[in-house]
Amino acid sequence: MLPKAVVIEKYCKSCSLCVDICPKKIMAISDRTNEKGYFVATCIDQDKCIGCALCATVCPDVAIDVYK
Repeated sequence: MLPKAVVIEKYCKSCSLCVDICPKKIMAISDRTNEKGYFVATCIDQDKCIGCALCATVCPDVAIDVYK
């Protein structure tokens, strides 16, 4: 199984810390909003995810799961 970063959209508050810290630059703020009105983060290229989990570690809202 390849590594995968999954954003739990209902918890995301668009802080973009995951976008800033991703070494592969594959996290981005999408044009989709969650029920609170925040534009949610997303992984734009799962194939490039290395499973480092920096995105999940830095997320203040525990809105990202990384599967390895």
